[in-house]
Amino acid sequence: MTEAAAPSLYERLGGYDAICAATDDLLARLQNDPQLKPYWKGTSKDVLRKGRQLVVDFMVSAAGGPAYYNGRDMKTSHEGMQISEGDWQVFMRHSADMLEHFQIPSRETGEVLGFFDSLKPEVVETA
Repeated sequence: MTEAAAPSLYERLGGYDAICAATDDLLARLQNDPQLKPYWKGTSKDVLRKGRQLVVDFMVSAAGGPAYYNGRDMKTSHEGMQISEGDWQVFMRHSADMLEHFQIPSRETGEVLGFFDSLKPEVVETA
């Protein structure tokens, strides 16, 4: 008899709807943060909706779910935005707060924050 495969992070986070809710919460936090708000200045509602869907697809795919991410790689997506170490720390704080808000268990919180942290070299621009 074979063991059943361990549930993916996607399943442990609650699936598509849960990732959508978390994405919406996190984007609202980021877009309303005084330090990060300027990154969205002048962005149309249509572009915001498309961007939100790209984030959902990226996260679902990265967590082992059934989405296909067809956006650009993280380096290309963030190049030239001049995202600083300080901006990154604000992003990580909001990410941790969002995970706490949704009462995500510590194991999954660590995996999500670890995944985000692995993206840092592709997002933060060093001088």
